[in-house]
Amino acid sequence: MQVIVIVGPTGVGKTKLSVELAKRLDGEIINADSTQIYKGLNIATAKVTEEETSGIPHHLFDIREVTEEYTVFDYQKDCRRQIEEITLRGKIPILVGGTGLYIKAALYDYQFTQESNQYDYAKETTEELWMMLKEKDPHTQIHPHNRKRMIRALQYMDQVGKPYSEKEKTNTLLYDTFFVGLTTDREYLYMRINERVDQMVADGLIEEAKKIYDSNIRTKAIMTPIGYKELFPYFEKNKTLKECLEEIKLHSRHYAKRQYTWFRNQMPVTWFSVDFEYFQNTIDEVIEKIRNHYES
Repeated sequence: MQVIVIVGPTGVGKTKLSVELAKRLDGEIINADSTQIYKGLNIATAKVTEEETSGIPHHLFDIREVTEEYTVFDYQKDCRRQIEEITLRGKIPILVGGTGLYIKAALYDYQFTQESNQYDYAKETTEELWMMLKEKDPHTQIHPHNRKRMIRALQYMDQVGKPYSEKEKTNTLLYDTFFVGLTTDREYLYMRINERVDQMVADGLIEEAKKIYDSNIRTKAIMTPIGYKELFPYFEKNKTLKECLEEIKLHSRHYAKRQYTWFRNQMPVTWFSVDFEYFQNTIDEVIEKIRNHYES
């Protein structure tokens, strides 16, 4: 099976490129962004609009309510099913998004188990969890402040009896995959991210965030995306709107930097410097590389 993946930070043109590739290569698009899974989270997550889809089928968008849990294990099953169904229709699956773990779980030989409910580790402090994890898995790469991931690792080891770090080590791709990475000058990217946030405000970000704030729902789906929780202090009159928007921009820039680092270290990405003035040049360059890959 052939699969194309488009990765890169927010504001670099992934959505536009994915639609153009789908048109030229007869493909269908699969969401690979953990925040776009959920209904009602549209503006801050930069979810593709109906107009932007240009009639191209898009999958795994808006498939869960914000009150529902959705794990990497769930995504792995759903994405692999979509890849198979799209391929059977004679189309090329095109994964688009910035959630690296979702992409790796779907395309590599990752062995996931459903999260254990036998012990939830809720009573342990984060420091205690870290000490337990280091004792059971000395080679862990999990950050000592990432409480949720530490719990997942401990539950996995309770079930399987093997170090969690061994589970994550896999370089075996399940599909013939071409990884497209979009990049640009760092300062120019940061400028585009700042402008993108301003455009989100013009598109109704404040109103969308206020509706979410008023719902009193504070699930992982709400608290994970950049762009909602940062505005809560404004609604509570603890910060000015300007301060909150600057925080969104700062968090977005930091996230973009982490995305670059992750993808450069985790996947065999072919990087393309985006020509924003003549985006067609980027499209043509990417298509040429993809065709050369599959013809060689």
